[in-house]
Amino acid sequence: MATDLAIDDDLLNKALELGGKKTKKDTVNEALKEFIVRRERKKVLDLFGTVEYFEDYDPKASRRK
Repeated sequence: MATDLAIDDDLLNKALELGGKKTKKDTVNEALKEFIVRRERKKVLDLFGTVEYFEDYDPKASRRK
């Protein structure tokens, strides 16, 4: 899909330099993938402390059954 975007040249050039990609397209695609992964990880981190568990639960004991 062809898309016209107004991307800051300084940011794109810095991303090209840091990312080591050969094309602007590859750089933008990699940045989008990284963005998605970071946001998905944040969702998981937000779950910490929200799950109830039993302190006396012994996972090794349940494996022996």
